[in-house]
Amino acid sequence: PGAGQPAGRPPFGHVYRGAVNISAERVYAFAYRSEPGQVDAVRVYVNSSSENLQYPVLFVVRQQKGVLSWQVPLIFRGLYQRTYNYQEVSRTLCPTEPTPETRPSEQVIFVDVASMAPFNIAYELLVTRLENFQLETNKAFNFTASPSQPQYFLYKFPQDVDSVIINVVSDAAYPCSVVSVQDIVCPVYDLDHNVEFNGVYQSMTKQAAITVQRKDFPGEQFFVVFVIKPEDYACGGSVPSSFRGNVNRTWNLQRTKNLQVTIVPSIKKSVYVQAMFFSFLGFLSFYLGSVIVAFVHYIRVQRKASAGRLSPEHGSGMMTSSHPISASTPEGSSYGAIDESSSSGGRPLPSPERRAPGSDTDSSVEEESDFDTMPEIESDKNIIRTKVFLYLSDLSRKDRRIVSKKYKIYFWNIITIAVFYALPVIQLVITYQTVVNVTGNQDICYYNFLCAHPLGVLSAFNNILSNVGHVMLGFLFVLIVLRRDILHRRAMEMKDIYTLDYGIPKHFGLFYAMGIALIMEGVLSACYHVCPNYSNFQFDTSFMYMIAGLCMLKLYQTRHPDINASAYSAYASFAVVISLAVLGVVFGKNDMWFWVIFSMIHVLASLALSTQIYYMGRFKIEGPDSDVGMFRRALMVLYTDCIQQCSRPMYMDRMVLLIVGNLVNWSFAIFGLVYRPRDFASYILGIFICNLLLYLAFYIIMKLRSSEKLLPIPMFCIVATAVVWAAALYFFFQTLSSWEETPAESREKNRPCILLGFFDDHDVWHFLSAAALFFSFLVLLTLDDDLDTVRRDKIPVF
Repeated sequence: PGAGQPAGRPPFGHVYRGAVNISAERVYAFAYRSEPGQVDAVRVYVNSSSENLQYPVLFVVRQQKGVLSWQVPLIFRGLYQRTYNYQEVSRTLCPTEPTPETRPSEQVIFVDVASMAPFNIAYELLVTRLENFQLETNKAFNFTASPSQPQYFLYKFPQDVDSVIINVVSDAAYPCSVVSVQDIVCPVYDLDHNVEFNGVYQSMTKQAAITVQRKDFPGEQFFVVFVIKPEDYACGGSVPSSFRGNVNRTWNLQRTKNLQVTIVPSIKKSVYVQAMFFSFLGFLSFYLGSVIVAFVHYIRVQRKASAGRLSPEHGSGMMTSSHPISASTPEGSSYGAIDESSSSGGRPLPSPERRAPGSDTDSSVEEESDFDTMPEIESDKNIIRTKVFLYLSDLSRKDRRIVSKKYKIYFWNIITIAVFYALPVIQLVITYQTVVNVTGNQDICYYNFLCAHPLGVLSAFNNILSNVGHVMLGFLFVLIVLRRDILHRRAMEMKDIYTLDYGIPKHFGLFYAMGIALIMEGVLSACYHVCPNYSNFQFDTSFMYMIAGLCMLKLYQTRHPDINASAYSAYASFAVVISLAVLGVVFGKNDMWFWVIFSMIHVLASLALSTQIYYMGRFKIEGPDSDVGMFRRALMVLYTDCIQQCSRPMYMDRMVLLIVGNLVNWSFAIFGLVYRPRDFASYILGIFICNLLLYLAFYIIMKLRSSEKLLPIPMFCIVATAVVWAAALYFFFQTLSSWEETPAESREKNRPCILLGFFDDHDVWHFLSAAALFFSFLVLLTLDDDLDTVRRDKIPVF
């Protein structure tokens, strides 16, 4: 007998050798003393040299409150009916609960060894007590495990700790392992085929992290279980090549893994409060800044009004205009101007009698000399929109009220789309979260587990909270647009002629739609981060497509108010894009045929859209007056102008933009066809963003070429947009997880929190991208405020 070992019992730490058969079995009784308040764990090691699977050696361990049994050889099953057999097995017995007695108590364990073999089968048995069974807070513990020798340990919550993070690391990615957290209940599920039956679990290569809360364990303690899988398929590995052809069995495959576990306290409740205050107060500062800017502008307008430089009515209608309108504009220069004597019931038609052909620029004179000035000809859209030099007055001839109502449809339609899209999304992610909570399978969702702070039923509340910026700034943008809209209506009601004849036509429907889209991007991004994975990533990108598309439409609408796309066709186009994104998720992984079809659609759509833009929407493909064929005519124009005559294109600026745009889109199509990126949703989003940036850069360059100015507010917004986007993209490319890989491989990228001990890099991306989108919207809103004092027949179209 050893220390603490009663006399007459087999001692711990001694190897027992024997043999069993159908008529001879062995029973061993081990006894030990358990100290008051102490949890004792016993580990049993057995092995047998027999490879006879028909007559395995059976080991049954009987304890006070449970029975544990296994056989040797121990068989594990893998893919395609492969079997992995192990002749050496060790298991930790379920520990007895501490007794309230004040004196030591004696515990007895019986080990039965038997076999149905008609011949003797030799075995070895070793029973030991574990010295380091209970894990300590903030103290690393190293150990090894294998498929037939799993390990588990006990952890008790300290008095002042409500939540802990279990960090497990290994130098080697393989063999694949599973980390499980289970309640103090016997039996403990510590084999590959049953570890998923209870508790919370993750697959692991080099790193795993599980957040555990005290409230989830009434006994304020739990087991941390470590299981090594017989194959690496679940972690992204493959079956060893030497065994691919052998579907029968493999013996004693060496799959030992060295692991280190450290349990550290998680954040306290006060950090949650600080993080929420930081998030809301940070974006409320944007509201404060907007109020200050509006107040300063109001003071400036009142001062100018009192000085007689600007009428109060006009000042209230033009939010950022700081220049008085000159009354000395020569009437002869009013090419395409509005007849001021028309009735107030809408947008008057231009009056050709007010033109003086010799008073405009040379290009204008040349343009007018090409056409008859009869009203019937002047009012023909085909004549006007095919001029070499177009001005805003040529493309803002429709009734203002009709056009405004047309653009308001964007606003109402996107609200309808948002409701019908968001409700099933919310229902689905709630189901995802419920499945994670019920099954305990943390491989379903791709969190950054080193910085995933739960709250209620949510596993990563920080990733959801960080999207509040999109919602708050989207609502703020809607308020800013609403203020401009109200001030503009007041000016219109007071029949301010400058509001009618000067500057960019004020249509706010697309701006409202952009604000709603920003709000919904925050909502759907939060839904995606409830349980981020490959299947629901489209939720995070759907409204990104819409934001990029609406921004391009708004930029085009600015100088083409009469010929912009209708809300129905625009949203139908977005629906097609989202449908393609869904098809890409399903078929875009390895199917070459999908990429061929998509690339063809992409290239043809680029050519078709380019033709419509080049001819200002007067290039028809249907109806009795339709052209013979869009692409046929495009090829003929290309051949005639560029090959046969080498002539200068009629619309040089538009041609340059469209050539560059087509080259960019064709490059995307070729890239997708060659590399076939798995993240198809991000691939489509990249196409949208590149086209938007290209068009915005073209617009600003052409604006400066036309001797137009950038006022301080749009200039500040442009600089702020560039700076914030640069910072946001830096954090965006700090990859913390990736559903393009297995959950175990994704966890290798997990990193600790970087902001307030609560937010990770991706949360900072959420904050900065919300601000960047807000500033981007302000750029579009204020970019042409310098034109509020310029007649529309002097504003070029590009």
